[in-house]
Amino acid sequence: MTRTIDWVDGAVALIDQTRLPDELIVLRVEDVATLVDAIQRLAVRGAPAIGVAGGLGVVLALREPDFAPAVRSLRNARPTAVNLARMVDRVAARAADGFEAALAEALAIRDEEIAASKRMGERGAELVEELVGNGRVRAMTICNTGGLASVERGTALAVIQALHEAGRLEEALVLETRPLLQGARLTAWELQRLGAPYRLVVDAAASSLLARGAADVVVTGADRVAANGDTANKIGTFGLALGARHAYVPFLVVAPESTLDADTATGADVEIEDRGADEIVSLKGVSIAPSGTAAANPAFDVTPCELITALVTERRVVRLAQGERL
Repeated sequence: MTRTIDWVDGAVALIDQTRLPDELIVLRVEDVATLVDAIQRLAVRGAPAIGVAGGLGVVLALREPDFAPAVRSLRNARPTAVNLARMVDRVAARAADGFEAALAEALAIRDEEIAASKRMGERGAELVEELVGNGRVRAMTICNTGGLASVERGTALAVIQALHEAGRLEEALVLETRPLLQGARLTAWELQRLGAPYRLVVDAAASSLLARGAADVVVTGADRVAANGDTANKIGTFGLALGARHAYVPFLVVAPESTLDADTATGADVEIEDRGADEIVSLKGVSIAPSGTAAANPAFDVTPCELITALVTERRVVRLAQGERL
């Protein structure tokens, strides 16, 4: 299976990302409750991917006795990424036209994300050349923004992939991304499969490495882009942007148009998901803090638009740090 998520033989097929990098397991999902669980436990994750999952989930909901509650459970499975609710609503609007019409809409969303990923990679690589020259590039990234976060290729990692395919990637510097290690587990896995050069970096080392000139550009994704250009992304992105600003390193956000949310005025209006203490006080079921330790675990943070050199979508480049707006 080359796609993170797809519709196969009447069911949703998706890579269980919680099992990577140890095992490549493809789940067959035939009901909404199982899909909601997969979204919440991060078996499928990444804004574009969970948008596709939500759309396909509405198709599954059409087979269930209580359509409206099933759709609501999908829509509310995770709060921060705008794609999930948006794509659920889009496919649900076709439900009255029947199963085949809803399925066609969900598959159209899948195909749009695939096309967007390819174009974002190309457009982002062109912008990197403009900003840092046409030599070999050292690119830093956080979390996972590859095909696992989309359907194919991805968002920010699609830019790194395009650079690699053009023979221009010197190395990718991959932040491990605590607490669930999406960089270490998922991005490193994808880059290794691509045969791309990379090194893994402790999160806390990122700004120091930038200040020492270790990277030419920082590329990240986004789970939601507010109307003013503020972006919500994996926790640690804001600090990475501050480090890039201090080191005069271009900071690029790569996200599809489906992640732009005109109804959210600024990043202050984004609901930030808190995933509870368990993910911080233990690692793979092994306690790493004293019993009873309380924790704050925001899954996302907001990067102000003035720290973002440019936002790259499949349609355009918006130079936010220069005052351009969506």
